[in-house]
Amino acid sequence: MATPTVNSSAVSPPVPFEARRAARSLYWRGWSVTQIAEELGLSPNTVASWKNRGKWDAAPSHVKVNDAIEARLCMLIAKDDKTGKDFKEIDLLGRQLEKTARVERYRGGGSESDLNPNLRNRNSDEAKEKRAATVKEKRRNFLTEEQWEALEKDFHDNLFDHQKLWWEHREDRQRKIKKSRQIGATWYFAREAMMKGRESSLAGEPRNQIFLSASKRQALIFRRYIVAWVRKITGVNLVGGLQDAPMLIDMGEGHEPIELHFLSTSKATAQGEHGDFYCDEFFWIPGFRDLKRVASAMATHTIYKRTYFSSASTVTHEAFPFWNGDEWNEGRKREDQRDFDVSAAALAKGRYMPDGSWQHMVTIQQAIAGGMGKFLDEAELRQQYSEDEFRNLFECEEIDDTASCFPFAMLNPCRVDSFYRWKDFKPAEQRPFGSKPVWIGYDPDKGGRDGAALAIVAPPEKVGGKFRLLEKIGLKGMDFEAQADAIKRQTTKYNVADIGIDTSGAGQAVWELVCKWFMAARRIDYSVSTKAALVMKGQNVMRRGRFEYDAGWHDVSSALMAIRPGLTKGGRQVTYASGRTAAHGHADIAWALLNALINEPLDASEAGQSTSSVEFFE
Repeated sequence: MATPTVNSSAVSPPVPFEARRAARSLYWRGWSVTQIAEELGLSPNTVASWKNRGKWDAAPSHVKVNDAIEARLCMLIAKDDKTGKDFKEIDLLGRQLEKTARVERYRGGGSESDLNPNLRNRNSDEAKEKRAATVKEKRRNFLTEEQWEALEKDFHDNLFDHQKLWWEHREDRQRKIKKSRQIGATWYFAREAMMKGRESSLAGEPRNQIFLSASKRQALIFRRYIVAWVRKITGVNLVGGLQDAPMLIDMGEGHEPIELHFLSTSKATAQGEHGDFYCDEFFWIPGFRDLKRVASAMATHTIYKRTYFSSASTVTHEAFPFWNGDEWNEGRKREDQRDFDVSAAALAKGRYMPDGSWQHMVTIQQAIAGGMGKFLDEAELRQQYSEDEFRNLFECEEIDDTASCFPFAMLNPCRVDSFYRWKDFKPAEQRPFGSKPVWIGYDPDKGGRDGAALAIVAPPEKVGGKFRLLEKIGLKGMDFEAQADAIKRQTTKYNVADIGIDTSGAGQAVWELVCKWFMAARRIDYSVSTKAALVMKGQNVMRRGRFEYDAGWHDVSSALMAIRPGLTKGGRQVTYASGRTAAHGHADIAWALLNALINEPLDASEAGQSTSSVEFFE
């Protein structure tokens, strides 16, 4: 039987799968079915069948794009001699394929992280923890619970007995405290305010904390204490509060911030604030009655607390009747009046008074007994100060300034808030007073019996204008050469137009050294007539309202009030002294000031003011 033959031309070979992909690719690029059939040598019916069965027209755009990328990528990969441009295109096409694959996963029911892998990393637990830590780090004035606990522990671990007593009475409506100098009152109340702010926030009744001082510069001492403490314990650097705006403490999510206000008593805007307030050195504040009205208004609501604390000043100060109860008893019927026992013995452990306030007195002896013995040496302090001064500074006794050449009533109008009043003086700058002239007054060390001091004074800019005490510098413990060098250093800082030097004691040697580089230095030889001229000049300037100094400089007030008239040893002439003995020399800055003021003639209308000046630039 013969073997059958097959006509090969009558049997169509199977079409390769790649032909179908090629047809689809051409179709998606815009070719017609007929064009594709002619290009690939296929039957138009075959191509049309593929199109319908493969639903080429229904394919999404990213599938069409992916096909074109694959086709181009395969062609480049198969190329033998690739150029640098080819490799760049291969890399680009590979990244595009990755993107279209992510789109495919997303359309298949995926999430947004399929489109953007960064979202997956961003939403991981590790990323969330890191992000939360970063947010906390960047939050302004924010403290974590652990940091607050560290502050609280440090606060209580470093209190002395009198400060522990103050803390126990922190919630009293009104506290009035008279205290010795240098027993850490400002330091303590700055920290107490932070702790009270946190306590009130945790209790759901956040209370702002307001600090009132005689001057803005003095009020900012509270801020410095707070910022330094928080930075030391937690590493957080608190910001804000330098100008009139408060420092805002972020108390965390869902809690109102606590405001810390650092105000001077001369600012009328203080009456718009509300919160607990601390009135610093209230026995030295000018216009205390007016201030008390403003301060009381800030703490009208019963949740707010008032704290007045100060060292003693004078019996003529407006705050004295507030302290001893005379103000409360004033205007009351005799049968309604009450005694206020404000003796040191009665107030040693604190006592509630008829006006409802809690009053406390802390002398240096009590502070030493309460743990401050390593910081305070009573015997040494008694050697440095006269008996009257010691009792005033450290035993809370008021000065009787009625016999003073410069009573408090004369000085009070001279005390100003230099932070706001002196716009041309910027103490933080290298040249605080620019090129404006200053006069320097120097009071010497009397052979080791007291300290030396410099007074930097801005003279009047016109005849009859005001003097301003810009800076005071203590030179205690320096020999005459070091004191002369200290004077010279001021010439690199200020435009020095005059230097007045008391030549008694070490002053003679200082004057000789200063004359080597400032030949116009004035020599002042103290005598009865010289002292009289100095005092009369100072009184004249102050009575005429021609002198200003910062209200926070209580040592300047004390030094001036210490100058009193007396008789010479022969009893025939009146002289002026500040009780200078080997025991003390606290009035040095007062005499240094007077040595500068006397450069203006007693008759201010006369000419003769020095016009020479000297500056050193390094």
